[in-house]
Amino acid sequence: MDRREPLDRIKSRRDSALSALVSGVPYLTWLGIRFDRRGDELTAILPYDEKLIGNPLLPALHGGVTAAFLETTAIIELAWAAMWEDMESGRAVPDAAVAIHPPRLPKTIDFTVDYLRSGLPRDAYARARVVRSGRRYASVQVEAWQDNRSRLLAQATGHFLMPQG
Repeated sequence: MDRREPLDRIKSRRDSALSALVSGVPYLTWLGIRFDRRGDELTAILPYDEKLIGNPLLPALHGGVTAAFLETTAIIELAWAAMWEDMESGRAVPDAAVAIHPPRLPKTIDFTVDYLRSGLPRDAYARARVVRSGRRYASVQVEAWQDNRSRLLAQATGHFLMPQG
C-alpha cells in the first residue's frame, strides 16, 4: 500500500473490506447486525426488531439471538484482525482481494455464553477481544450491553479453528 495515499481513500478501502466481510455472512443481514469501525476496533450493533423478541410477555430478546450476536461478533473480529494485518502490511489490497476471494471464516470449536440480564427491546452492542490467535487456534472474549457498557447483557468466551491457507 502506498503510504502517500490520501487518508480518505485509505478509510474508504478499509470500510469496503469490512463491508465485503460482513456481507459474506447472510445471517448477519437477516439479524440486522452491522459493524462500526474506528481504526482497527469494531463495535457490533444489533438494532432492535420485533422478530428478535423471544418472550413477548416481558418482552425480552431471545437467548438464541443474543448468543448468535456474540458468536458472530467474535468470528467477524477474528477475520477482521487477520485482514487488518494483511492490509497494513501490504500483503492484501482490500478492493481487489476481498471482492474476488472473501476470507474464509474461523470455525467454532466451542462457545460459552453467560446471560447476565434480560435483553430489553432496544439496540444492543458488542465488542470482542482476541485473547490468543495462532495459526490453527484462537480464543476470543465478547461482551454485549445495551444502554450502559458497565451493565452487561451477556458475555461469552469462544474457541475457534482458524482457516488454513
